[in-house]
Amino acid sequence: MYMDSTRFNKPGTIPLQFQTEVKDGCPSDCGLCPEHKQHACLGIIEVNTNCNLDCPICFADSGHQPDGYSITLEQCERMLDVYVAAEGEAEVVMFSGGEPTIHKDILAMIDMAQGKAIRNVNLNTNGIRLASDKTFVRALGELNGRDGKAVNIYLQFDGFKQRTHLEIRGKDLRERKRRALDNCAEAGLTVTLVAAVERDMNEDELGEIVRYGIEHPAVRSVAFQPVTHSGRHVEFDPLTRLTNSDIIHLIAEQLPEWFRPSDFFPVPCCFPTCRSITYLIVDRDEQGELTVVPIPRLVQIEDYLDYVSNRVMPDEGVREALEKLWSASAFIGTETTQGVHDRHPGLPGPYTLNVKQLMKCCVEEITPDGRLIPFCAYNSVGYREQVREQMSGVSVADVVPNATPLQQVLAPSKYGSKVARDGHQNGERIAPDSTNVGKGIR
Repeated sequence: MYMDSTRFNKPGTIPLQFQTEVKDGCPSDCGLCPEHKQHACLGIIEVNTNCNLDCPICFADSGHQPDGYSITLEQCERMLDVYVAAEGEAEVVMFSGGEPTIHKDILAMIDMAQGKAIRNVNLNTNGIRLASDKTFVRALGELNGRDGKAVNIYLQFDGFKQRTHLEIRGKDLRERKRRALDNCAEAGLTVTLVAAVERDMNEDELGEIVRYGIEHPAVRSVAFQPVTHSGRHVEFDPLTRLTNSDIIHLIAEQLPEWFRPSDFFPVPCCFPTCRSITYLIVDRDEQGELTVVPIPRLVQIEDYLDYVSNRVMPDEGVREALEKLWSASAFIGTETTQGVHDRHPGLPGPYTLNVKQLMKCCVEEITPDGRLIPFCAYNSVGYREQVREQMSGVSVADVVPNATPLQQVLAPSKYGSKVARDGHQNGERIAPDSTNVGKGIR
């Protein structure tokens, strides 16, 4: 499966602008620097570091913390403008955190994004406010579809067992997730269920999550993210972490009546081992019988998305349509077509990062100083700590993976993640400050 995925490596599209110059080499010049091979399919704006949860697993190391930061509306506008300048017309911006729904200006930020050349907005949330504040949900519903631009809810949804919630989120949130989904359905909002999947915790719940998503009227897609072992996470063995193929096979094993592994195809715009997607046609007859058909059983996807071994020229119209579906920016909004996404390994962490993969990353963190940093680098190389230190004015130690082989040299940070025993590492930071030169290429 790993080797076969290399056929689906679409040549990259260079962004309209780069934000930094090449100085120290990848991954120390983010970004984006002129060595990057792909534009941004998805831009992420983290509006705060504070959260109304203190999850045991959180790659952002967020929580109830006194020394975090929140961006202003002015900073948000600059970040949006940098994104649009790099893309021309951007596909999707995601507001994240921390917990973005507790930011006092989040509705104004979504409104601002819709006024820019950005087609759609994702709101990444744990759903607590959506479960308790119907006025807020209605306000989101009023923004959804305005000027043809959708607002989609990217809802943290890890499973159904109490143990799953306690070990991943620190609280039993099952009822609040249900209320959040029902409130979204009432307001006409579409939802992506997003499960962080950790070995020996909730990998047995994947099929049940997909089934629940298909049945709930608000849900249009499901995303599985094997836990990214950066930031705050439980102790893990790097040699037994969950991977892309693990998730695909687990879905097929748990729902054999709907899926087989061959229904999933790599996303060509990023490096093909980063994520896989399939789409489903879902129909229910008059007797209530549910029919689920993966689209790859109706269309020979490899005839159009195999960029290496094609022997005949594919229909460019069909290829273009499929490229839009099999994209990191894919936005699902119809009632009959639903998607299942699998992202490897979640997103690459310190043990899985490779520079070749990083250079084709199409998911970028937009920073307050106007950089677009590949998500994998932001969470694994030291950029997250760098930005937090710059924004809060508080010294932040470089985070170290909470891996079993490293336990003897680890100490807890004040945020719950792990750092080296002596606190800050000696010598220069891995991710030094770069000069934002805004070098345009066309």
